[in-house]
Amino acid sequence: MTRVSTFGNYQSALLNLMSAQSRGLEAQKRLSTEKVAHDLTGYGRGAETLTALKSAKSRINGFIQTGEAVAARMTTQALAFDRIAAGADGARQAIAEAIAAGRADGLMLEMQSYFQTAQDGLNAKHQGRYLFAGADTQNQPISIDTLADLAAAPDVASVFANDELATVSRLDENATLQTGFLADDVGSELFQIFRDIQEYHTGPNGPLDGQIDDVTRDFLTTQLGRLRDAHNNVTDTAARSGSIQARVDSILASHNNQQVSLQELIGDRTDADMAQAVTDLQMSQFSIQASAQVISQLQSTSLLNLLRF
Repeated sequence: MTRVSTFGNYQSALLNLMSAQSRGLEAQKRLSTEKVAHDLTGYGRGAETLTALKSAKSRINGFIQTGEAVAARMTTQALAFDRIAAGADGARQAIAEAIAAGRADGLMLEMQSYFQTAQDGLNAKHQGRYLFAGADTQNQPISIDTLADLAAAPDVASVFANDELATVSRLDENATLQTGFLADDVGSELFQIFRDIQEYHTGPNGPLDGQIDDVTRDFLTTQLGRLRDAHNNVTDTAARSGSIQARVDSILASHNNQQVSLQELIGDRTDADMAQAVTDLQMSQFSIQASAQVISQLQSTSLLNLLRF
């Protein structure tokens, strides 16, 4: 014969109530956080795999941030190359028009303007840092402002203040690219032409103004060819920069795809089944109500109540 005691019934009902409350609390946490567990302990044996996935995601995020910064800088760099090329091409067109007209009126003013255009490109900045200064990004690579300053310098090389460390960016575990260029590599050829024109202007055959004689025409015709070559070289360098930028964009797109895949893998392990969580919460509430009713009824079914009679 099985003995039934009031204490045993109360204890059983209370345990059921506490268990239902615990299940309800866990279901409520899943609903509020949308996660299976709030710490790695809750994932059991899957915690190690989850840690590895999150570590890989964090590493990819770091490469994405670097890639986005490099892509933005190279976009600005492309605009700077356009300025430098515009300086070379503008100077060439101005000389061609002067030769065609047979007069050099205002030519040196145009040369000064196009020189400053090229100088602005070489002194271009991105987020407060000079693009073509190498590692010394706080100091502008070219400090002179006029053709007279250029001609007064000991030589063209002396007007460039950049160092020799072109910017290198690590975009992946196995991808390290030179994404920067140096001012002297890009602008020396063009600046030498501007210097030669300024020295001719102030020399015995100058000034470059008024009617163009045969000697001046020959000189200017030679500069046309040199400026064409300088423009082509700047354009070629800009094309190499564009090719590098395309590689950066490709690597960045790959990282973004990896990030999406890793997030899906992590989500498969951490994201809670919301429909199941709602069901579990409702079932726990039913259990709590049922256990509470049992406890309430036990108050009227105590053996002590029967002993009163």
